[in-house]
This record gives sequence, C-alpha cells and structure tokens, in this order.
Amino acid sequence: MTETLPGRAVDAESFRKALAVHAAGVVVITAQVEGVPVGLTATSFSSVSLTPPLVSFYVDQSSTTWPWLRQAGHFAVNVLASDQADVASRFAMKGIDRFAAPTSWSSGPLGVPLLGGVSAHLVCAPHSTVDIGDHILVVGLVTETNLAPGGRPLLYHQGRFGRFTPHA
Repeated sequence: MTETLPGRAVDAESFRKALAVHAAGVVVITAQVEGVPVGLTATSFSSVSLTPPLVSFYVDQSSTTWPWLRQAGHFAVNVLASDQADVASRFAMKGIDRFAAPTSWSSGPLGVPLLGGVSAHLVCAPHSTVDIGDHILVVGLVTETNLAPGGRPLLYHQGRFGRFTPHA
C-alpha cells in the first residue's frame, strides 16, 4: 500500500462531489437526556459486526446535538422510510424543536424516542467512539430491533432525497 502525502489529498469540494454519486440510506439518531429528547440526521449509518451486533454512524465534531447525545445511556437508530424526507430535513435543521409537531414519535425502551412511520428501529447501548478527522465515529451495541413490514428506505444521492426502485 502506498502512502499519500498530506499535500496530495484531494480538496474538499472534489471529495464532496465524488461522494455525492454514492447513494446512502438516511437515519435519524434519537436519545433522551435529562428528560429532553434529542436527535440528528445521519447518512453515514453502517453495520459493523454481527457478533456482537454493532452499528455505527459519524457525527460532525461541530454538532451542537452531539454533546447531549453522548450523555445518553441508550440511543435509537430510526431507519427512515421513503416518504420521510421531511423528517430527515427537520432533524438536520438547527435552532428548532425537532420533536414538536408534525414529528410523530413515542417513548420506547428505556425512554428512547422512537420516530413514527420508519422502516426500522434499532435501540443501542453506546459501545465506543473514536475521533477521526473532523468527525466522531460512534459505535452502538444493538439491544433491540423493530421492523415495519415492507418498508422501503429513504436514500440520499447528489444532495437530494429519493426512493429505492428495485430492478424487475
């Protein structure tokens, strides 16, 4: 493997454009801290391990939600359904009550906020975090799952939300 010199890395805009051609699933991470629900949108969600069952996502170091989320004893990964672009947008906004109407949610196991209408919920206990570049890698141990029948995922591609359409 060859080493890349720091001065030879691509610029941020070229990198962003290259990543935009990759479609990503959209999730909202939710938790409750000191009786207050918190949440954020992520497109970096991924499975990590089957045994033990681990998942991950990344959070920007400058996130104002992360300091709250990191205090939570449990969190939920809400896998958004194809018709929930408005939910993804809402949880990506700053300076609003993301859990106010029209957001549909209920209190789940251990008080974790679960969003309504999603394709799946994965309730997690924090496992580990690692600072990487300008983000934080968050790994969670999945302690419970709940699936909606026939759920289709919300996707993010080239700066827009969309739906998955399978080949015939």
